[in-house]
Amino acid sequence: MAVVLINPRKVEIRAMPQINHPVVKDLANLYFEAKRLFHQWRYPNVSMAPGVKIKGSLVVNGTVKVTIGPGSRLGKRVLFYGSGTVTIGSNVSLNGPWIGCERSITIGDECLISDCAIADSDYHNLEPHLRHCPPGPKVSAPIVIERNVWIGARATVMKGVTIGADSAVGLGCVVRKSVPPGVVVIGNPQQIVKHFDLEQPLKESVHLAH
Repeated sequence: MAVVLINPRKVEIRAMPQINHPVVKDLANLYFEAKRLFHQWRYPNVSMAPGVKIKGSLVVNGTVKVTIGPGSRLGKRVLFYGSGTVTIGSNVSLNGPWIGCERSITIGDECLISDCAIADSDYHNLEPHLRHCPPGPKVSAPIVIERNVWIGARATVMKGVTIGADSAVGLGCVVRKSVPPGVVVIGNPQQIVKHFDLEQPLKESVHLAH
């Protein structure tokens, strides 16, 4: 936005013009490609498809293996931690999440992931007498986030859950149980507050075709 002073008593706010010059676009693409290649060199266990854009920062701790599909975007500070395998689909937006993976985390295509926490491990044994012992097999379990899921800011996704396609997780929600497709969950404990009509887009397409 631009602020334009018309006279001392009037301030007009106008939208900044968009720069669509091919040279500017080419320079931007070169910048993002260079940034992608730099981070792949810096983190050998990270594989990013061509077209991935890192607009913020990327931090990888541990030996976690990360694969990110084409067209995905990383904003703010994205942190991966652990020794497992993270697989991220195409056209995914990662806007500041912390992702801890000791076994397996899968994020489907076209997901919107805000600055939330996703962890497939407790990192410590729950039983008081075992908390300072090496983690046992029950400490971690895979997470699956299916296609077109939206996870809101400050939400937490815990081990062993599946979030069904087209669902949304509300601000600050703690997901301890699997979520069916096409719903909105909020709160702690989590509760379903809305069901989407997943056939509606198909109905509208058929109507427009006729």
